[in-house]
Amino acid sequence: MASYPTTTPPPATPVFLKLSFPAPRVLLVRMDRPRDLNAMPTIGQIEMNEVWTWFDDEPNLSVAIITGTGRAFSAGADLKEWNRSMAPDADPSKRMGNAPAFKPLSRRLGKKPVIAAVNGLAMGGGCEFIVNCDLVVAADDAYFALPEVKCGIAAIGGALPRLLRTVGLQRATEMALTGRNVSAQEMQAWGVVNKVVPKDQVVAEAVRYAEAIAQHSPDAIICSRAGIRQGWETAPVERAVEITLEREFAELQKGENILEGLAAFSEKRAPRWKASRL
Repeated sequence: MASYPTTTPPPATPVFLKLSFPAPRVLLVRMDRPRDLNAMPTIGQIEMNEVWTWFDDEPNLSVAIITGTGRAFSAGADLKEWNRSMAPDADPSKRMGNAPAFKPLSRRLGKKPVIAAVNGLAMGGGCEFIVNCDLVVAADDAYFALPEVKCGIAAIGGALPRLLRTVGLQRATEMALTGRNVSAQEMQAWGVVNKVVPKDQVVAEAVRYAEAIAQHSPDAIICSRAGIRQGWETAPVERAVEITLEREFAELQKGENILEGLAAFSEKRAPRWKASRL
């Protein structure tokens, strides 16, 4: 793993994830189980949870990217493990359906943006990850699906209400009840994907997005994202504004970066941002 001056070391991720730092203040998280199409076992969920918690708490990082190794972004849950967990003699408390599911990302609230670099197929929980990401770059041959209905389960990881709010009732219903594959181009037309690029440019394009974000005030990034998320997930428009003013913007006004940003604008120079304390 390439080093980067963080205030605390990243968590160990020996099984499922590889971490690197492709640009200042940018974390790249790579799911690295290509033989299994980056399907996530229980230990992978644990690694994910630890990484995203650390990322949000690390003041020297502003943006993260998630991608996959090989031809898949992620096939979602490890259904073989799930099947074993359903055996009559298995511990019911350890069944995957009773686990935190894909909460580390697909139900993550967090405070910093995550960009999905979709390098290939994104199915089930892998698709649920993407629906909850802040920006999405997809390979031109990538496709997305919620095929859980074909396996007798359901997309319970958070995608259903979020997909509804992004693409509308009929499109969300089509994906959830037919399980069909949806192309990157169609997902772009529906508003889920920001940009479609050749497969070999997916991560590079995501890094460009991340750099464009990370050059700005880390406090302003957190506050702006919070305002969007409050409106998308939590509250009516005016209440979302009030919540953001009361919480993130109130803290932003106490920090050094608002003073630095206004001074730099007045003096016509590049700002010198401090690590965020929000």
